Amino acid sequence: MTMNMSASTKVQVEKIPAIGLTVTNADRSQDFYTQALSFKPVSDITVEGQDYSDLEGVPGAKIRIVTLQLGDEIIELMQYLNLEGKPIPRDSQSNDLWFQHLAIVVSDIDRAYAHLRSFPIEPISVEPQTIPPDNEASAGVRAFKFKDLDGHNLELIWFPPDKGKEKWHQNTERLFLGIDHSAVVVANTEQSLHFYCDILGMQVKGSSLNQGETQARLDGLPGAEARVTALGTAQAGNGIELLDYIVPANGRTMPSDWKSCDIAHMQIELIVNDIEQAVNVLRQNGVQFVSGGLVQFTDKSCPYRQGCLVKDPNGHAILLITI
Repeated sequence: MTMNMSASTKVQVEKIPAIGLTVTNADRSQDFYTQALSFKPVSDITVEGQDYSDLEGVPGAKIRIVTLQLGDEIIELMQYLNLEGKPIPRDSQSNDLWFQHLAIVVSDIDRAYAHLRSFPIEPISVEPQTIPPDNEASAGVRAFKFKDLDGHNLELIWFPPDKGKEKWHQNTERLFLGIDHSAVVVANTEQSLHFYCDILGMQVKGSSLNQGETQARLDGLPGAEARVTALGTAQAGNGIELLDYIVPANGRTMPSDWKSCDIAHMQIELIVNDIEQAVNVLRQNGVQFVSGGLVQFTDKSCPYRQGCLVKDPNGHAILLITI
């Protein structure tokens, strides 16, 4: 069902300013992301109070937030100082519906892979894989998936000259360039397109069917076949990719008791043009809210004025904000 909204009130995601990851130890994670992947420290703050507890749906939360930057993109490492979250299941697979990764663009994937192997990562892919010519949308793209120290999924990605954003092809001596997108596994592409496009106003930028031995070796899944849909925002920048696994089709659903303080938690921040309208439309569509409602911030250290955390149809955390 598509909501009937006038042009003047249509909700639109303007950009994705940051992606948050709940971590076990912010110091350890900062060391990994700065040393292994060349992120740069931006800020390190500790927040508490009713605002943040209401936003994240975690009573009494005290959160250390370490902000790191790579190129134009930002991640926030979130450590709950007074709570111990559940770890990511050790047997997680690429088709589980809680799977989500950050795609980190590199200028030379062989050199980046060699550098990365000196750190205690857990590989998902056999080695860097090259998408074959019969996949027209992604032919020549090279990628390698792995897990960070907490088990968060990451991907190194290299684009050939005819693929990817223009900024990934600028002459640079940097090896790690920025974040292209966050990919989330979905159970039903159309259901997720309704949430991200019909309700939140994101746009489909491309799609492909990824399959064969290359995809199996990339995902660590025998016979992997996935429908991939790329979504973008009104302003250029970070995107979202929907991964709909046709084979194997038995990915596990996200446990309903997982909270923002659990280590599997990743939240994609979306700046929307009208957050009050967005909240209303999401409620009308029966979307699951983590926050009790729209949270107003007066804390000057907070990077946004208003926020509301919701779940997409598969349980992935989406933080709507205004700045």
